[in-house]
Amino acid sequence: MFVQPRLTTPSGPVSPEQPWWNPQRASAMPVGRYLRNRIELPSTPLEREWPGKTVERAPLWASVDLRDGNQSLADPMDAYRKGAMFDVLVGMGFKDIEVGYPAASAAEFSFVRTLITEDRIPDDVTISVFTPAKPDLIARTFEAIQGCDRAMVHLCMATACLWRDVVFQLSPDELERVTVAAAGEVVRLADAMPGRIRFEYSPETFNVTEPDFALRMSNRVADLWDACPDRPVTLNLPTTVETDSPNFYADQIEWMHRNLDNRSSIILSVHPHNDRGTAVASAELAVMAGADRVEGTLFGNGERTGNVCLATLALNLFSHGLDPQLDFSHIDDIRRTVEECNQMPVPARHPYAGELVFTAFSGTHQDAIAKGFAAVRGAAERAGRPVGEQRWEVPYLPLDPHDVGRTYESVVRVNSQSGKGGIAHLLAERHGLDLPRDVRVEFARVVQRVTDESGVELNSRRLWEIFRDEYLQPHTGMVLKDAQTEKTGDGYRVEALVALPDGREMRVGGTGGGVGSAFAAALSGSVRPIVLQELSRHLADDGVTARTAAYVRVTADDEVVWGVGLAEDPGEAELGAILSAVNRAVRA
Repeated sequence: MFVQPRLTTPSGPVSPEQPWWNPQRASAMPVGRYLRNRIELPSTPLEREWPGKTVERAPLWASVDLRDGNQSLADPMDAYRKGAMFDVLVGMGFKDIEVGYPAASAAEFSFVRTLITEDRIPDDVTISVFTPAKPDLIARTFEAIQGCDRAMVHLCMATACLWRDVVFQLSPDELERVTVAAAGEVVRLADAMPGRIRFEYSPETFNVTEPDFALRMSNRVADLWDACPDRPVTLNLPTTVETDSPNFYADQIEWMHRNLDNRSSIILSVHPHNDRGTAVASAELAVMAGADRVEGTLFGNGERTGNVCLATLALNLFSHGLDPQLDFSHIDDIRRTVEECNQMPVPARHPYAGELVFTAFSGTHQDAIAKGFAAVRGAAERAGRPVGEQRWEVPYLPLDPHDVGRTYESVVRVNSQSGKGGIAHLLAERHGLDLPRDVRVEFARVVQRVTDESGVELNSRRLWEIFRDEYLQPHTGMVLKDAQTEKTGDGYRVEALVALPDGREMRVGGTGGGVGSAFAAALSGSVRPIVLQELSRHLADDGVTARTAAYVRVTADDEVVWGVGLAEDPGEAELGAILSAVNRAVRA
């Protein structure tokens, strides 16, 4: 039962600043509690460079599904689920994977150890392990990566004023001393270990930290870690809680990019969260502003509204003809594995991955998509290349569903919002029928009646049943019992035995330029006056049987009626189309 939500309808004054055509009123929401003082850049560039740039290549993708994503789950992953997620990430092509927070629990520690001792980490993959700036947790983190050939230790410490005052109760200088001491401990433990150990530093809450202080902390840590081009430091700048529009985050990233010491020795990373719903935009603009690396999760899992979705970012590149350097050629398999690992569904309308993102119910959308498919096929035929190599330009579909492992079966689905184009597209895709335009219009009205009555979606099987009942297998009317066709000098003669609706049988005969016109003449002379106005036919291949589809338009008692026939023999298809039209005229 539908429950009406509790509402307080806005009834305050209309702002005098609103134009006359905006009648919205002031609400009772306590907006005064949320006045925010934006962190301003100390020396914003006179001319921003990022607005004039475009993303030209994939950044370094860094998956945090196994740490940031995992710690946001109500039921964190067990070893099996974490292992399955790790294997998927490796198989997709990720080279930078944060595998956990080993000091957080025995399970986290054990998983990292398992990856190392069972030699499950490919030689070109760097695993990252997360640690706060506490000596005991740093030591435990290094215990977890003993024996690892390639690892990155990720040191994190919040820097924003609110966190300094409320969470840590430290002054800026005190927080700097704590962070520097922790960074020094990281160096000391790394120097005592074999293998290639690299470092990552996150001034957590970067986006609400005073820019000068964030820059000071970043330079200090990078200098302590001896950042150099052969051993660059990853500087990760998170929107820990997204508070501003993406363009402001891009300004912050560009300011850091321009002002960092020893920039060539820094891998500038971003880690957008999605509290305002703009994490993808923040990440894309940040890359334009100078970021080299993006941290996020597949399909955006994370605390609150989640991390940035790496699938969306990567496929945004792909849809612009840029190699994402990740494999999404079977996106449904990836989605199902991630759903099982996270025990959370990916929404049906999630970009690229949701069940319904390539599905159109609207008639106008369906018609445009069907015409787009036909145009791509036609262009491929003219160019003599496979459809899969033809440039993709289809309205409403930013990429070819086949390229991410989807079939075309779900692209067009029929409900009460659908139109003739989508219905005709389904019949063409499933049964090879190319309906004349007037038949499309006529049959769409039939389908509309059914969907209006049922109120539910029609699957392709049910659509075919309606078409068959309407045109191919009428339940009442005349039945063709037998027919012989004979080629004459310039046409055909048809002799047929028909069963009339009242049960009587009658033999009829007639001649015409074709089988259909001869049968029409035979029926018109003996059963019902009809005039054949139009006849067309084509090969209908449904992937199993190649048959002929015939379409006729006849006039019967001043009624214009269409009929359809489908048979392996072209002549039988024409006979069936004439019979279909006559029976539909009687029924009408």
